Amino acid sequence: MDRVAIITAAGKGMGAACARELSHQGYKVALMSRSEDILDLAEELGGLGIQGSVTDKNDLKKLVNATLGKFGRIDAVINNTGHPAKGDLLEIPEEDWYHGLNLVLLNVAKMAQLVTPIMQKQGRGVFINISTFAAYEPSASFPVSSVLRAGLGSYMKLFADRYASDNIRMNNLLPGFINSYEVDELMLQSIPMKRAGTVDEVAKTVVFLVSDSAAYITGQNIKIDGGLTRSV
Repeated sequence: MDRVAIITAAGKGMGAACARELSHQGYKVALMSRSEDILDLAEELGGLGIQGSVTDKNDLKKLVNATLGKFGRIDAVINNTGHPAKGDLLEIPEEDWYHGLNLVLLNVAKMAQLVTPIMQKQGRGVFINISTFAAYEPSASFPVSSVLRAGLGSYMKLFADRYASDNIRMNNLLPGFINSYEVDELMLQSIPMKRAGTVDEVAKTVVFLVSDSAAYITGQNIKIDGGLTRSV
């Protein structure tokens, strides 16, 4: 039986790389992005494309329902998003904090509400949430992301504990600086490996985490940052 993966924010960067790698590994893919380019990528991969936003529960419902209608099941969900607002900690407008909450935390909670009952009926399923290295070593350069993705870590652990007995796993993947955007030389020199990660390295890690080879991994924050973070 073909396995089916949903990937959000799949129009470019890490999301698109995950979509391509999962497709190459035999998954049927259901993709969502705010850009209409997602329709072309879905066609390229023989999958389903929906134009929408992870901050809109109606768009998420549309994605889930369309996936079930086309493929009949959902085995994996890759919760990827754009980046929340940046700025000086006390200068960030309140609305940017609320938007960040919807973008990087509530998107996961909403998707879990929609998909978990489906996975329970199937007897298995996996969620991977693309987070950030700054979730547990907060960076003043990414204040909204740092704060709210620390909360995502707590949500992930509570979910993983609750649904492990249903054979449903959830993990967070914490990328460092990835080549989906330009990384300056000063930042590169702060990374022990002296380079940015690649979107393909992120995608291959995601493929491993949704596979049966990772069947005993749940409730974890997994760093993919070239050694950037110092916590052990």
